[in-house]
This record gives sequence, C-alpha cells and structure tokens, in this order.
Amino acid sequence: MCADTFGVGIRVTETELRVVVGVPSDIDAGWTDPEAFQSLVAEAVWERLDRQATLEAVAARYDTGETASLGSVTLEPNGTVVNADLERVAEADARDRSK
Repeated sequence: MCADTFGVGIRVTETELRVVVGVPSDIDAGWTDPEAFQSLVAEAVWERLDRQATLEAVAARYDTGETASLGSVTLEPNGTVVNADLERVAEADARDRSK
C-alpha cells in the first residue's frame, strides 16, 4: 500500500463553506471510492484543527469564490494518516486589506 498526499482547503461559496480536496494525478489504485477518501481527509483535518474556529475564520477572512488553503494530509488507502501538515487560518483582523 502506498500513501498519497491530498491538498485540503475551504472553498467559500455564496451559500456555504465547502471542504475541497486536491487529488494527486498519480493516486494509488487502492483508492476506489472518491467519497471515501474525501471523507477520510476531512475527518483527519477536523481531528487536528478546531472546526468551528476554522470555519469562522474562513468566513470572516475570505470572500465568495476564494479558497483558504489548510495544507495537506497524507493517507494510506486503509485510512491510516501518515502525515498531516495543516495550519490554522489567521484571525480576520490579520488580513491585509490594503490590496
């Protein structure tokens, strides 16, 4: 079994905040169900980051159409988390609004 690294972020739409998962082009053949790995990635993220605080920070800091990058999660097809490189989203007042 080979581990794959998935990029993860929160996409802001007009009506919701959506977890988005970037899938490597050379994904291991052990991943047969896209919904399964997306769920595993989301579960790994929320085990490591405070869900409510993260979503509130994204909603305050990002505009509709933007995606907040949270980092990456490396998983094996059996669901084992090999590595997680995730960062908290900065507070809304830390955003540089001078752009």
